Amino acid sequence: MTTLSPDSVRERVGKRPGAAYLAAPVLIGVSAGAGLLATYHVFVRTISGQWLDTAAMLGTDVHHPRLEDLLRTVLNATTLTGLVLVCLIAAAVGVVRKRLDLAIAAAVLVLGGNATTQLLKDWLPRPTLDGLTYPNSLPSGHTTAAASVAFALVIVLPAALRGPAALVGAGYTAAIAIGTVWARWHRPSDIIAALLVVLAWGAVAVLGVRLLRARRSVAAPGRPTRLATVPLLITAAVGVPATVAGLLVGKSSDAMTAASPEPSRLTMVTGAAGIAAVVAIAFVVWLWLATDDEPADGRR
Repeated sequence: MTTLSPDSVRERVGKRPGAAYLAAPVLIGVSAGAGLLATYHVFVRTISGQWLDTAAMLGTDVHHPRLEDLLRTVLNATTLTGLVLVCLIAAAVGVVRKRLDLAIAAAVLVLGGNATTQLLKDWLPRPTLDGLTYPNSLPSGHTTAAASVAFALVIVLPAALRGPAALVGAGYTAAIAIGTVWARWHRPSDIIAALLVVLAWGAVAVLGVRLLRARRSVAAPGRPTRLATVPLLITAAVGVPATVAGLLVGKSSDAMTAASPEPSRLTMVTGAAGIAAVVAIAFVVWLWLATDDEPADGRR
């Protein structure tokens, strides 16, 4: 008969969560909110921010009818019906796994994130600083929908499947996000703001799950699989410096003296790099939050 060591028994039984267990999602939620405000201030309320943001959006033209139709089909598929369907799937997975708390958390982040995005898009003013009378489009509804769907599926799935699901979800979100810029539906800042909205609501959802368990024992904190974190971290490590360099070059270019933003391929590439980096960082953080949620009774 095999006996368990005291350490194994202790790890399986778990322990009461400490202050960091509840503080982590609060810190991430506050940081995401602060990042959202900073993104809005820099890229909507300053001349240089508006110029760079719009120049990136104008930097590509979709002249190929088939490609344009494909983009429109994919983007239009991200609808309210799809969000409801994902919520139902998340609820079903939660019931099967006997984790109703995660099913509710998934629904909260999807519905809360998308409602917040629509409210902000209607409520936030966009001053005309770059000479163009484009309406406010921050945050991006398509990106919010894509990211919230991916986040919801990651949190309700068993721990062994969360890494692969996060990689697929990050790729899907990045494709939708960059596609909206390519199709001139959104500026890069709209995408970043949407990701921060979803991350903030994800932190709220995780905080709710952890509050429900605050008086119960939890398993030893897990770690996200390297299969998912390494590619995401590499993407962020490449995208962040590329974005910073591109912004510095774009801001110092002669085109900044023009009367209105001019299409810029360099700024478009910079925006795409920034989007990829923020998507990667958001999913790494989400994997970390979602992994550290298992109760001590062995349910998965």
